[in-house]
Amino acid sequence: MSLWKLRLSVIGTLALIIGLSTLFFTVILSLAGVNLMILPFIVVIFNVIQWLIAPYLIDAMYRVKEVKKSEMVERLSRNSGIKTPKLMKANIPIPNAFAYGSPIAGSRVAVTNGLLEALETEEVEAVIGHELGHLKHRDVQVMMFVSILPAIFYYIGYSMLLSSMFGRRDERGGGGAAVIGIASILVYWILTMFTLYLSRLREYFADRHSASIVEEGPRKLSEGLAKIVHSTSRVKKIRRDANTFSSFKALFISDPDHAELDSASIGQMGARAADQKLVEEVLRRKVTTFDRVMELFSTHPNIVKRLKALQELA
Repeated sequence: MSLWKLRLSVIGTLALIIGLSTLFFTVILSLAGVNLMILPFIVVIFNVIQWLIAPYLIDAMYRVKEVKKSEMVERLSRNSGIKTPKLMKANIPIPNAFAYGSPIAGSRVAVTNGLLEALETEEVEAVIGHELGHLKHRDVQVMMFVSILPAIFYYIGYSMLLSSMFGRRDERGGGGAAVIGIASILVYWILTMFTLYLSRLREYFADRHSASIVEEGPRKLSEGLAKIVHSTSRVKKIRRDANTFSSFKALFISDPDHAELDSASIGQMGARAADQKLVEEVLRRKVTTFDRVMELFSTHPNIVKRLKALQELA
């Protein structure tokens, strides 16, 4: 996908999410009355507070510790035109990396123990370049903003459904509340699908950023992504607790919940296979209808499509 098509897709998706939210919210308010107006403000305040303290929650959940400054990160940050973020290390076995932060915690890039064990230094460099792309494009803030909109309709829907079920039976508005509740839940799912699509587009942008600031970036990132998917699948098969590391999967460079499905794209390559052979094995696989359907519910693009996009950049 070309850069201008990516930009148009992002702008169009944001416009759809905001436009649909405004339209349906206006309709719901006109039907339900002004008493419902306080709920969106409560949801917004809750999500903003969550955003502000999320870095500390992530640090505690993933046992993240700050490490000493890295010349590599400083160089890549200069190439990106951004302030050097704090470099963190997460004590979890799944190979991955993520960018996060808030106004009170600052910007951070974290790599996991599993990533440092599974990838070579040049591949780690490309992965960090990808995460710096998220920081440069302010993806943390963008995704927080668009995630608030579905959440508003989720809470409106369930509050209206509960009101229709447990409210006063003699009121004629019970049926109307149930209709509004069901409609709100439907809007929530529609907006969630658009939010997931936007998340996948942001991953393509971050991949492009890494390719632009890292020498031989497309090759290094392709090899790193293929090895991350392959290693994650093996870790999740061995460790039962590996699924608990998926709570903030939207932050990760690769979706751990789709690792086993994506790993099928790699076939039965042995552990000693050359890195480029691993990438070629992925690229030879066709994207099936099942793959496309599963991608709709993922925060990250299908691994085959993602590596093909990187090959085009190379």
